[in-house]
Amino acid sequence: MKKSEIVRVAIALLVIAVFTISVHQFRSNSSSTADFPTRIVATSELLIDVNVSQGSTGSEIAQQLFELGIIESSHSFFKVAVSDERASRIAPGIHQLNINISAKQALEQLLDPTRIPNLIKIFEGAWNTEIFKLLEQNGFVRTDILKAVKEVQLPQGFSSLEGVLYPAQYSFTKETSAKQALESMIKRFVNQVTNLELSNDPKLKAQELIIVASIIQAEGNIEDFSKISRVIRNRLKSGMPLQMDSTVHYVKQVRGSVFLSTQSTLLKSPFNTYRKYGLPPGPIGNPGLDAIKAAINPADGDWLFFITVAPGDTRFTSNITEFNQWKALYTKNRKAGAFN
Repeated sequence: MKKSEIVRVAIALLVIAVFTISVHQFRSNSSSTADFPTRIVATSELLIDVNVSQGSTGSEIAQQLFELGIIESSHSFFKVAVSDERASRIAPGIHQLNINISAKQALEQLLDPTRIPNLIKIFEGAWNTEIFKLLEQNGFVRTDILKAVKEVQLPQGFSSLEGVLYPAQYSFTKETSAKQALESMIKRFVNQVTNLELSNDPKLKAQELIIVASIIQAEGNIEDFSKISRVIRNRLKSGMPLQMDSTVHYVKQVRGSVFLSTQSTLLKSPFNTYRKYGLPPGPIGNPGLDAIKAAINPADGDWLFFITVAPGDTRFTSNITEFNQWKALYTKNRKAGAFN
């Protein structure tokens, strides 16, 4: 039984500008170290677009800020940046900064995600269709996206793009192609799972573990992930159908409801785990790191059933009679509006 979904945005920027910190590499038309004083910035002030390209060096960013009138000298910003390790986390893309600000303020504004107008936030469990829509909303052309889907190379051991577009925050420059954007997400996925030993599970292959993780992500909250993982394992072992509402919601491409009608469970689809035994043929979303870890390391237990009887109250059991009692309680609470 599906829990009320809590969308959590992964707070991680995928791509970072390479910040060169060697003073010997610094070149600038501004030889002064003058710096505008730190000041209070009004919300109504003019904002200037600063386009940080992929791989920009600290000196290049400093020079651009100086030429746009944002800082008084490029040397002042470079001096601040090389002494602050956070400068390496400046994301490529458009940043909107104020003019006539101190070098320290310029760095703070470059690190502020609210000043990135085209920031793409992919939540944990997002479907590929939702990610493509976000890309379109941020200037990518749909035909280019669909073409890129066919061209990108999947990680070794994986046959589905669904599941390997890692949920995080992304900011892409104007020059970024749709293929490069998708490749960035895949690269982030690979970086996150490299040390998780996905290929060492004796029961499930790497692709299957991500399928399990995607179901875990859609079915519950983080505190229940490892238990849900065990329920899935126990059902697979016993030959029971998984009967996960989230897989049907994926087929129907609907979110936001904990109720699943009997008619919906009869849908003809290989992803409908009420009709089909075993795992679905692919992930039902792009899981986050916690769900992936839970898929690899399920909790110990003999549970075969779980149900959320009320928000924040998910119960696990191996007893069908107890489960049916809880299901009646869930129905009562749902009709009373507990899940609204």
